[in-house]
Amino acid sequence: MGYIPAKEAEFVEWSGNLIAVSLSHKTELSLPEAKLNEIQALHVEVKALHELCQTASYTKVDMQAKKEKKTRLIQLEEVFVRNNLQNNDAMTDELRRALRIPIHDVTPTPAPKPEDVPEVDVSTPLPRTLRLKFRRAGAKRSGKPEGIHGLECLWGIMDAPPAKVKDFPHSAFATKSPLELAFEEEDRGKKVYFAARWENGTVKKGPDSDIFSAIIP
Repeated sequence: MGYIPAKEAEFVEWSGNLIAVSLSHKTELSLPEAKLNEIQALHVEVKALHELCQTASYTKVDMQAKKEKKTRLIQLEEVFVRNNLQNNDAMTDELRRALRIPIHDVTPTPAPKPEDVPEVDVSTPLPRTLRLKFRRAGAKRSGKPEGIHGLECLWGIMDAPPAKVKDFPHSAFATKSPLELAFEEEDRGKKVYFAARWENGTVKKGPDSDIFSAIIP
């Protein structure tokens, strides 16, 4: 996402601001407290690891932990901004400026609802990491179809696949392939179930893929 700072120190500061402003407007925006608490707790960990890695006492383990937790924090905040802030009837441009998230065009060009189902390949490039390469159905190269904003991946560490896609506990989003999901050490060896769907720029979602799975390395 272009609004999220690329430099780590700037990202940590941006993330803290997003959480602080969201908490101060939690009631008027009807924001989910559990989700805010989850994001805030992970932000505290990322900030502490970022500060540790600026000192001479950090280790490779600290660097890897920081990378994994930062990746997860970005995923959570992208979904939170899209689903709970931007797609919120009580949101105002003044609040968007305070949150440092994009101010949308008030007269956007209508975008059709996605009709295709994405194809997804899962690989395990690193410990505790799953990489999802996605593409248009039948395409040889990874990427998204024209007019599509990105791919939403619904997922959960579960004993069995859910009966319905809406029962997945987590969601991640990517505007370009691949999408990487980072997990904790205690999750290694567990099975993750997924479903994927395209989403256009007005948050219209396409049909869900079949549920598929992978083992956390």
